[in-house]
Amino acid sequence: MLKGLAITPPVIGRISIGRVVEKNGKRLPEKDDQFTLTTQVQNRDGWMLHPLNESLRKATPGKLRSIPVRMLFNDPNLNLRAEYCLFDRDTGRPICVGNGERCKRVEQDGIAILPCPSPDGCQFGGPGGCKPYGRLNVIVGNEDELGSFVFRTTSFNSIRTLAARLLYFSAMSGNRLACLALELKLRGKSTTQSYRSAIYYVDLGIRAGSSLEATLTEARELDARRKSAGFDQVGLDAAAKQGFGNGTFEDSPEEAAAVVEEFFPEATHDRSESGDAGKPDEARPPGLREKLERKAALLGGTAA
Repeated sequence: MLKGLAITPPVIGRISIGRVVEKNGKRLPEKDDQFTLTTQVQNRDGWMLHPLNESLRKATPGKLRSIPVRMLFNDPNLNLRAEYCLFDRDTGRPICVGNGERCKRVEQDGIAILPCPSPDGCQFGGPGGCKPYGRLNVIVGNEDELGSFVFRTTSFNSIRTLAARLLYFSAMSGNRLACLALELKLRGKSTTQSYRSAIYYVDLGIRAGSSLEATLTEARELDARRKSAGFDQVGLDAAAKQGFGNGTFEDSPEEAAAVVEEFFPEATHDRSESGDAGKPDEARPPGLREKLERKAALLGGTAA
């Protein structure tokens, strides 16, 4: 196994409640009030829709605000990883990642382990745009037992709610989190920071039409069938934990550039708690994609 390379769950698609759109020649993040499932392929119009996006919409009247899911792991912290992150907007690479106690920071001499006071109390990360950044991997559909969809967010509401639900469901099910039939739900709320307008965050619950008791019974039966078939959930969790710990940072360089563009814009007027896709500042400086395109153009002109 290559050291320094985080081995993360295989991803076959993305789940988002926002997108990046082009306005006045600039690519800017924009919020949405429903889920969208996409592939990992982009074209000029953005991320291409995944076939499950259409099938789920046909099964749900109105907007897509719930998605049936299962977890990959019994350990809540393997399904949802949340950290404070500061990205270099010129390169799209993470330069400081912490948990509120300790952080890994890129310095001239390598990676330094330093105290992490969180963005509000950090003179290094606070002014630079350090934010909470969460990644949730879930299984959608039956196409691939290990292939997951990733939901990324910088929303305190989504991270806090998902973390609590995962811990509670794990405890209630007797550590059978991966056997529970659950669903992601989009919820709305208003705060003074959102100026009383609705903001949306992601929650996790029992699937519509079922009860907690029935879901727990089904999970116990599924767990027994898996063990009978030789499925080693403990071994899977251990392998995943080892894979995450194999790298310094989780996101690869090609993923990080897209993450910065969508979740870490350089300047925003929107200070609401949502954060899943911030409302852009109309007069904001050029984004990462624009900077990279300018550099490529300069290099191309030099080569000519």
